[in-house]
Amino acid sequence: MIIKACTMDEIKPLVAEYLQGLSSPFDSFLEDHIVTSAFYRIQDGQEDIGYYALHNGELMTQFYIRRSSLKKAQALFLEALERHAVKNLFVPTCDELFVSLSIDQDFKINKQAYFFQDSGVEIPINMEGDEVFRPAVPQDLPVVQQVCGDFLNNYDQWLHDGGLFVYYKGKNLLGIGVMERSKLLDGLASIGMFTNEAYRKQGYGTALIVQMRNWCRTRGITAICGCWYYNEASKRTLERAGMVTMTRLLNIEVSLKAENETYRTEK
Repeated sequence: MIIKACTMDEIKPLVAEYLQGLSSPFDSFLEDHIVTSAFYRIQDGQEDIGYYALHNGELMTQFYIRRSSLKKAQALFLEALERHAVKNLFVPTCDELFVSLSIDQDFKINKQAYFFQDSGVEIPINMEGDEVFRPAVPQDLPVVQQVCGDFLNNYDQWLHDGGLFVYYKGKNLLGIGVMERSKLLDGLASIGMFTNEAYRKQGYGTALIVQMRNWCRTRGITAICGCWYYNEASKRTLERAGMVTMTRLLNIEVSLKAENETYRTEK
């Protein structure tokens, strides 16, 4: 076996196979960690049989082995962990192989996030006559930045990319919606929102997510989203807005035991 560094573009067929095998999608939080990872291809002779990805050298974000070589998966998984002294794994529960390999090792499992999908259920919202939801324009940026602070790193870039939306009641900004198209999953986009602190607990957060769902749907885009596992308020808001979850992101702590057999591959 040979393990060597590569780019994501060099293993596009493997990445496509991996994505096709997922039972549900993941949102931009995990995707951002994946696309900024370093990639390593696994070869048996001249044949690519799998790959894995590491974020910042110590967080494994993907591990994939082709079905024809799955009998080698456990050994190769341990080899990758030991070779790079991996500390943590980001494992979405929609990835059966990655989940199974992690469970095999009895590592400590921490719950990181919920991943949500559109339920398809219509959620009615009653907007008053002076309420407006629309894509943001440059003139909105001063009030958006004043109200939302450091919710986003670069409001200008979000505006440029077409992913920033505003929700007004008269001249008052109730909140903003955000939308980020997936770089890996065709036709999907992660949505989110921020509600003006002065207007919270009045249903505007739910209305923002419903508006974002509807905006995506009318343009042939499937909305997905996520939230931190322990943010119950966000979870309830997303569920009221018609989003549902059956997928979790696990943050698994790697602790290789000294008595484990060490697997080595040829370099």
